[in-house]
Amino acid sequence: MPKAIVSVTNDLYTDQRVHKMCMFIMSQGYDVLLVGRKRRSSIELNSRPYATKRIKLLFETGAKFYAFFNLRLFFFLLFRKADILVSNDLDTLLANYLAQRFKRKTRLVYDSHEYFTEVPELTGRPRVQKVWLNIERRIFPKLKDIITVNESIAEIYQKIYGKKLNVVRNISPLWKPENLADKRALGIPEDKHLIILQGAGINVDRGAEEAVEAMQYVDAVLMIVGDGDVVARLKKRVQQLQLTEKVIFFGKKPYSVMMNYTHHADIGLTLDKPSNLNYKLSLPNKVFDYMHTATAVVATEIKEVAKVVRRNDIGVVIAELTVDALANTLNGLLNNKDRLNHYKENCKSAAQLENWENETAVLSKIYPKVE
Repeated sequence: MPKAIVSVTNDLYTDQRVHKMCMFIMSQGYDVLLVGRKRRSSIELNSRPYATKRIKLLFETGAKFYAFFNLRLFFFLLFRKADILVSNDLDTLLANYLAQRFKRKTRLVYDSHEYFTEVPELTGRPRVQKVWLNIERRIFPKLKDIITVNESIAEIYQKIYGKKLNVVRNISPLWKPENLADKRALGIPEDKHLIILQGAGINVDRGAEEAVEAMQYVDAVLMIVGDGDVVARLKKRVQQLQLTEKVIFFGKKPYSVMMNYTHHADIGLTLDKPSNLNYKLSLPNKVFDYMHTATAVVATEIKEVAKVVRRNDIGVVIAELTVDALANTLNGLLNNKDRLNHYKENCKSAAQLENWENETAVLSKIYPKVE
């Protein structure tokens, strides 16, 4: 079987886009190996149909982590047979590109999950941002097979580098619930309206702070399922506001488990702020997770997100994110059962069109089926 080695810098536990990609590539007849990192806090991976490897490093953050990870990844890829190398995001591209230079018969596919050089972690650090921009500018024009997650990002890259990108949105596969846990088993109230904020990136400027503050004025329970750099601060704020019964933290969960919580929620939140270009252009996977579990969406005015919500009429887009505006929107939906059910029913029909199975037509050209 031809071999595909897929690489990321995360610990493989919650990255659904990469998992979906690996499953698709495998279905096309390739032997797939997914390579990532192992952190001291990493949870053991569940069994998967494809092989995985997690690289241990002395450094877990900062420039030393990225430098040593790419060095280790380069030598790992160099001495392993591969027909395709798949680099996910700019932080794995240098190692993949250099390894491919020594493997002339090996194809390199670059999958850009976001507009990497404009993430908030870089925009406030111009010297670090310049390093990543230099890597992108040296390598990007030489790439042949490039994928990204939406048209807005594709248009920017095409304008800068004159390259045609393939758009494969980060959409959920058709959700087929099996062995659904009930509310009691999940540890959530059985007699309250439920709101969910989920994801692996519960970070600054993604609306989690406003969501917590708004719960002072909303008769419901907010479930935060996931992790990120503001979660510790949110927990402290919940204690200060005495909201421990109205805001419940569940931490990171495997996708199949997380979707149980999403299924029971009445409303799902996606509240990114347009504070940087990367967020302005984002289209989080959770938008489609909410859609697929018939969970009405409350979103901020982020171009790609608002387009999906309005086109499918599955929720409300807030013009400007404030605590009052969010609380009023949530109360308006929870107090109007007909309107809430209207959005939920529209989610069900939208899911039949907006799903990973329909999105993979583009991937069939990049990873042709091996007979």
